Amino acid sequence: MNRRPLEVSYIPTMPYGEAWELQKEIVQALDQGSRQEALLLLQHPPTYTIGSQRHPEHLLLSTEQLEAKGISVFEIDRGGDITYHGPGQLVGYPLLMLGYGQDLDLHGYLRSLEQVIIDLLGEYGLEGTRKPSYTGVWIGDRKIAAIGVKFNRCKHRRGFITSHGFAFNVEEGVEQDGFSGIVPCGIQDYGVTSLESALGQSISVEQVAQDILPHFVRNFPYDIQRIHS
Repeated sequence: MNRRPLEVSYIPTMPYGEAWELQKEIVQALDQGSRQEALLLLQHPPTYTIGSQRHPEHLLLSTEQLEAKGISVFEIDRGGDITYHGPGQLVGYPLLMLGYGQDLDLHGYLRSLEQVIIDLLGEYGLEGTRKPSYTGVWIGDRKIAAIGVKFNRCKHRRGFITSHGFAFNVEEGVEQDGFSGIVPCGIQDYGVTSLESALGQSISVEQVAQDILPHFVRNFPYDIQRIHS
């Protein structure tokens, strides 16, 4: 396997709009061949994002309630339905070239992202699973990681560049902080959980951001070149 350099950044907190614009800038630079592929790991202030499926009825709070809770709302260009981002959750944005010197497998990319989370849970002694017809990772019947991506078609070369990515619930309480105001990912049959709830002990988001890296490069053909914080 030919391994490519990957620039990794951990950012403790970044407003959602800034992170979205940063992703667009990196995608453009990758298409033009002016920078390395990247993995952004970060946390967001309380935010709801609505993907391309566009089901506004899955947002259960009024404008007044959103303002009172300090939750922002963005309609964005990834696949999927509505989800929540907030403190205590590790969000990962892989910005990678697909179909550039390798076979193009968009569904395989989603399965590999899931596998990164499943492998990470295994390191903690937890069994992460998939559910047929859904994207993401569960512990039992509770979802611990949501995945929603965009495949940006390249203009200057063959293939696609990925953006958006995964949201992994780490701290206990994140499942109540914002998910109670939505129908998460449009799924009414299953609840959500967090790593701390499943482990029964505390762990920091920054620690999980470090722990996930070996599993990421095991599932994707990269070598980490530098880590920014």
